Amino acid sequence: MLQLEVKPRDAEESNDALRGEGLMPAVFYGPKEKTTPIAVDARRFTHTWKEAGETTVITLTGVGEEKDTLIHDVQFHPVTGLPLHADFYVLEKGKKITINVPLSFIGAAPAEKEGHIIVKALHEIEIEVAPAQLPHDLPVDIAQLVNVGDHITAGNVKIPSSATLITDPEDIVVSVVEFKEEKVEAPAPVAGVAAEGAPAAAGAEAPAEGGESAGGKGKEEKKVEKKSE
Repeated sequence: MLQLEVKPRDAEESNDALRGEGLMPAVFYGPKEKTTPIAVDARRFTHTWKEAGETTVITLTGVGEEKDTLIHDVQFHPVTGLPLHADFYVLEKGKKITINVPLSFIGAAPAEKEGHIIVKALHEIEIEVAPAQLPHDLPVDIAQLVNVGDHITAGNVKIPSSATLITDPEDIVVSVVEFKEEKVEAPAPVAGVAAEGAPAAAGAEAPAEGGESAGGKGKEEKKVEKKSE
């Protein structure tokens, strides 16, 4: 487990003043713990957050009795991305917790090397577990995915001995789907428009000189001569 030293703070104290001292405002609370404002070294918290995430127990020191906690929520600056505030959830001693644990996909799937597609349907599963055995993540070995249709379900994922799976064990975590190349069809010719260089349709009359078709208005009309009286 990780440890993080914190100190009590006055809830009325300016957050900006705290941050100016290199501290970050935070709170801890739990089923048997009232909400208590605390301050923590900002750099130390950032380092711990990157290592622990939301699924590693962190022991808070500096506030009387040590408290085993999970980081429950973190607020970040919209521009810098630095953490601005954190909530710590205090775990009850001797009681299991229900939590979503992220999955980490390891190994190489032979099916993928054959050109097929590996579909990852779930990226976390829910378990009930003793805090002491809470894993940071749960490995899923995809090296067993050989053929199209092969899959791994939530019930196939190895969990700690104290844990109970809450997610439906039949839920598919990852599977192999056949890769099918789509055929691109040539566009159909527009009706009434002959392709360039193609012969004219049968029965069509070739245009006469002057741009009119033979037998049409392009024929010279016979001149009617007036009879001399």
